[in-house]
Amino acid sequence: MSELTRIPAPAGVAPAAQYSHVVLGRGRFVAISGQVALDEDGKPVGGGDATAQAGQVFENLRRCLAAAGATFDDVVKLTYFVTDMAHMPALRAARTEHIPDDRLPAASAVQVAALVRPEFLMEVEAFAVVPEQTVVREQTVAPE
Repeated sequence: MSELTRIPAPAGVAPAAQYSHVVLGRGRFVAISGQVALDEDGKPVGGGDATAQAGQVFENLRRCLAAAGATFDDVVKLTYFVTDMAHMPALRAARTEHIPDDRLPAASAVQVAALVRPEFLMEVEAFAVVPEQTVVREQTVAPE
């Protein structure tokens, strides 16, 4: 786990509602592309069920973080893209399963007209910081 300092609300800034306004870290930067509700075989998960999609999105984030030698404790920023803000409670619930309230990262939520496929209700990207000596698990996928 990296050393992170979370500042929920700096002086003069309104209190944060379920995120930290500032997160400082020292180490290697990890960027995780936006994850959608696809299982490991590339099949969509959840249909129109925001809770099921959010669960798969956070499982995909967990796997991506692990490949970089990171965990949710190392996440400094989450960006949520949703087709409807009504999906945010499902994302918050999934996030809470993985990230305790005392380790909340910085976050942004953006409503978009559409995502890459019409069945996707949400996409989440993550940024993390891991210690310099972190061992990265290299994974390659053979071309089909």
